Parts: sequence; C-alpha cells; structure tokens
Amino acid sequence: MIPRYSRPEMVAIWSEENRLRIMLEIELLACEAMAELGEVPEAAAAVCRERADFDVDRVNELEKTLKHDVIAFLTAVNEHIGDEGRFLHKGMTSSDVLDTATAVQLKQAGELILKELQRVLETTRRRAFEWKDTPCIGRSHGIHAEPTTFGLKLASWYDELVRARARLESAVADISVGMISGAVGTYAFVNPQVESRVCERLGIQPAPISTQVIPRDRHAAYFAALGLLASSIERFAVEVRHLQRTEVLEAEERFTKGQKGSSAMPHKRNPILSENLTGLARLVRGYSIPAMENVALWHERDISHSSVERVIGPDATTAAHFMLVRFHSVIDGLVVYPENMQRNLDQLGGIHYSQRLMLALVEAGMTREEAYALVQRNAMRVWQGEGDLRALIEADTELSSRLDSATIESVFDPDAFVRNRDHIFERVFAD
Repeated sequence: MIPRYSRPEMVAIWSEENRLRIMLEIELLACEAMAELGEVPEAAAAVCRERADFDVDRVNELEKTLKHDVIAFLTAVNEHIGDEGRFLHKGMTSSDVLDTATAVQLKQAGELILKELQRVLETTRRRAFEWKDTPCIGRSHGIHAEPTTFGLKLASWYDELVRARARLESAVADISVGMISGAVGTYAFVNPQVESRVCERLGIQPAPISTQVIPRDRHAAYFAALGLLASSIERFAVEVRHLQRTEVLEAEERFTKGQKGSSAMPHKRNPILSENLTGLARLVRGYSIPAMENVALWHERDISHSSVERVIGPDATTAAHFMLVRFHSVIDGLVVYPENMQRNLDQLGGIHYSQRLMLALVEAGMTREEAYALVQRNAMRVWQGEGDLRALIEADTELSSRLDSATIESVFDPDAFVRNRDHIFERVFAD
C-alpha cells in the first residue's frame, strides 16, 4: 500500500520489485556463505548467482495456488536456476528472508527520511538567523504573554528537530538487524556464521537473538520515532496556521502566482499546507499503535504482525517523508510580516511589561502580593481600553511614588525581554 502522495524515491523502496530483489540477494548471500564454509558446492552457488531471477507477475501467479509468498518466490526463482536452485534456502525459514528484507527496506526508508530531515534542519536554521532579532509577542493559552523574537520561535523548532533526528537515527540503527537462524532461532540447520556474513554484506547487524522473527520492540521504536517526528511537524504547522489568521497575520504560507484559495471566495489565502500536515500527523501517530501491539506475539512467532507491517511500513515512512518535504516548502517559503508583529505587540497598551513592573516594585521594597495587586489593577484598566500601562502607572501615585523616572524608563525597555537571545542561539546552534 503506497499512498498517492508518495515521492518516487520512497515508491522505489516499497515496490514489490525492490522487496523481492532484496529477498533474492539474501538467499544468494546465504548460499554463498554456505559455500565458503564448505556446506554447499561452490559451483552450485556460482550457478545460483548467475542464473537467479524472477518475474513479479509469475511470483503472484504462483502464490494464488501455493498460498505462501516465500515458497512462490523460491519456486519462481528456481524456474530460472534449475537443479542448483535446491541449495537456496538451505536450513532457513521464511522469516529469515522476510524479516531481514523488511529490515533493509526500513533502513533504506529511514535513511531517506533522515536525508530530508537534514534539509529541513538547514533551512530552519537559516530562517531562524534571518529573524533572530525580529520582536513578536509570545503567547500562552493563545493570550499575549511577553515578547520574544520570531527567530527564537524558529530556533525552538530547530532544536526539536535535532532531537527528532537523534531518535530516528537510533531507531534506524535499532531496526537494521537481520536473522538467518532457522525455524525457531536456534541455528539447528544453519551455521551462525552464515547469518553474520549475510548481514555484513547487507550493511546491517545480526540480531543477537531471534525466535522465528526479530523481536518487534525494534519495529515499535522505529514507528514511534516517526510518530514523534510527525507530532513535532504538526506543532510547527499549527503555529503557522495561528499566525496566518486574519486577525494576527504575522506570517503566512507563500501564495504562489495563479494559486486559488477557494472555489467560492476569490479573496481567500488559506494555510492549506499546514492543515495538510496536521492531518498527516494523525496518520503517522496512528501507525505507532499497531506497531506496539505487534510486540506481543504468541510463543516464538505468530503471523498477526505480518498484515500490519505490510500496511504501516510503506504508509508511515511515506507519510513521514512527505511531511518533511511539505514542511520544507512551508518553512522555506514562509512570508513574515515584522510590521504586523510590532502592531500586535503594541495592541494592548504595553501590558506585557507587567512582570517587569511588578519585579521593580518588589525590588523597591513592596511584597510580591502588594506589587501584583497594584500592577494588576492598572493592567485590567488597559484590558478595558482605558489607556496604556505606562501612562496609567505614572498617574497612579501609590505606584509611581515607589519608582523614580529612571526605573520606570528601564521597566519599559523592549529589548530587556530578549537580551539573552544570543546566548540561546549559541546553545541551540552549537553544532
């Protein structure tokens, strides 16, 4: 199942042709390893390597009758090899091939996602520095809090993506294990050295222990890492959606020439890319749950995980990769309006200075409770539209008698809120 929004590189990874080619390579590498150990005639291994091939349609045709995917695959391959094909799959079980092939595909998909994630990181870094000193109001609960800079907002996105990269790198390493250990993982009819040699040549590690399958906690960690990555992208997308609201309009998605926003209303410019990312995040997160439920298999193995992984493998990796491609388009083309940021900063008459004012009164000798009450009394008047905070406190003798003009001037210093932005940037972008 490959979603219609798949990128060509990801489509190639999850194509049936690629899956069967990986399976064939596993079979051939195992046969060659056995030949090196003297367990299979070298000439037979050479013939297998030379003649081995298959046709996807033929494999599917055979499976209709055989009702077993690996047997259908081996039968189709042996039609090309001939008698020497009997040495393929010696001492192996189906999961040796299937699980190892799945590991290779998940590794390939993960590396493709990491490559795109790196591109997103580089663009987010560039845009963070571009807007490092641009002030904007910070919000909590959707309400004006204190000023920050738009660059600091983007720096937090970058930092979160760095953590997502580390998790995904770990998950890709964790999933990059194979097995050639036989029916219940005991190497009863296959030399453990075969497994080691096959995995080495595939660029993965042998699982330290397997049953008839590789334990599924590895897969669950992989899909959980994708779910967390998707959740982070959703957080950024939701912020863009809020900032693009008509009443805010501090930033918006690039609206390209010829683009139309609504079939009914020609004036519309909607955050469609960010909304799309929100929806896709729900899917990618959802795939992590069946991956976790796949961990608890019966005894050495059952087949309940197989149907799940045929869906979530291509779907989750494709959706996560597409989300990164789309988010890169959003962040790279994001249109920022500093003048609107300043307008919104000034909208509520300077009440965002309330904490600085309260702390100045505390330093002047008032208790925190007294200072809070005095500042809040004036701030609530600003909320009601009765003026700006500075004018009100200068007219409030109970308050202004506690502070001289120089202190009041320093309280209303706009740069004081973000004076540590260089320090934060140095920490975030230390790499």
